[in-house]
Amino acid sequence: MVSSGPADIFRGLWRRGAEERLASPDNPFLLQALRKEKLEGQRIAAWARTVALGASGVLIAFQNASWSMLYFHGLLLVFIALGWAQLRFATVGRSRIELLLILADLVLLAVTLTVPNPFAAEGFPTAMIFRFETFPYFFIILALATLAYSWRTILTMGSAVVVIWLVSVLGVALFGSTDPDLGARVAAAFGDVPVLRGLVDPNSVVWSIRAQEMLIFFLVAAILALRGQRSTALLIRQADLAAERASLSRYFPPSMVDELAAVRSDVGAVRSQDVAVLFADIVGFTQLAERETPETVVELLRRCHGVIEQAIFANGGTLDKYLGDGVMATFGTPRISPADCTNALAAARDIVDGIAAANAELGRPPACPRSASRWACISGRRSSATSARSGGWNSRPWATR
Repeated sequence: MVSSGPADIFRGLWRRGAEERLASPDNPFLLQALRKEKLEGQRIAAWARTVALGASGVLIAFQNASWSMLYFHGLLLVFIALGWAQLRFATVGRSRIELLLILADLVLLAVTLTVPNPFAAEGFPTAMIFRFETFPYFFIILALATLAYSWRTILTMGSAVVVIWLVSVLGVALFGSTDPDLGARVAAAFGDVPVLRGLVDPNSVVWSIRAQEMLIFFLVAAILALRGQRSTALLIRQADLAAERASLSRYFPPSMVDELAAVRSDVGAVRSQDVAVLFADIVGFTQLAERETPETVVELLRRCHGVIEQAIFANGGTLDKYLGDGVMATFGTPRISPADCTNALAAARDIVDGIAAANAELGRPPACPRSASRWACISGRRSSATSARSGGWNSRPWATR
C-alpha cells in the first residue's frame, strides 16, 4: 500500500528500521551482504577522496602559488588520512571509532572553512571567509558517505553538520576579527539599500544565507537517508530470498531450487499425489555407536549422509528428513514425473556404489568401521525393493506398504 501522508512515511521508516535491527543478527546472508557492501563502498570512498583532494591540492597550487598554501596542503593530507582510517576501522553495526572519525572529518572541515589561514600575509574580516562559498565541500563529504554508511549514519551526519556549522558561524560572529572602518564605508555607500548593505557588509556573517545552507544540507541528507533506507530494505529482501534458497538447497537438488525460486504458485499447498519414497539407514548403528569413539561415529555418519544426499539429488529426489542415522527421501515432489520410481531405484543403486567406493577409500584396518546400510523404496500402493551386497554394504528391504 502506498503511503498517504508524512505520518505514514515516518511510521513506515520506523517499522522498517525495527525490522532491519531484528533481521541483521539472525540472517548470515544479510550480514555478509552488508559487510561486503560496506567494505566495497568504503574502499571506493577512500580512493575517491584521495583522488579528489589530490586534484584540489594541485588546483590550489596553480591558483595561489605561495608558501602559505602549504597550510591547506597539510590539511588535505589529514583529510586523506582520515578517509583511509575510516576504511581501516570499517565494520557493520555501531562503532564508536567510526563515529569519532566521521565527527573529526566534519569538525576539521568546519575549522578549515571558517578559520583563516594563519600563515597568510593579507588580513581581512573573518566574516569575509563566507564570501568564498566553501560550504558545498560538506556535500562532497556527504556524497562519499553514502557510498559506505547506513541511512542512520547519513541522517546523523546531516544533524551533526547543522550543529557544527551553527557553532562555527557563531564563533565567527562573536570572536572573529572585524574592520569597523571598512564596515562604515560600506554602510555609507549602501545606506539607501539596507538589504544590499547587509549582504555586502564585510563584518556580517549573513545569517539568512547561513541558515539556508544548514536547512538545505539537512534536507539533502534526509533525502539521501531515505533513499539509503529503501536500498537497505531491498537488500534485506534479497538476503531473505538467499536464505530461503539456501534452505531449499538442503532438501532439493540445485536444478529444482532454481525452479522453485522462479515459480509463482504456492508449492507448499496441501495436495495428494503419488510419490516414490526411499528410506535408508545404517545397519547396526546403535551397536557401532556404543563401540566406537564419538569422533569416529560422527565422521561415519557425515560420510554416509553425504553419499546418500548426493545420490538423492543426482536423481532428482527431495531430501524429506533425517531420521537419526537414516534418511527419508521422496521422488515426485514437488513435481510429478513418470520416472519417479525409476529415479528412486537409481538413487538406491548410487547409494550402494557410493558407500562401496567410500569403504574402498578407507581400506580395511581393524579399527576403521565399515559402512553398512539398508534401504527400501515405496511408490503408492506398490512397493519395490532390491537386495544387493557390495563390500561392507548390506542392502535389503526393511519397510513395505
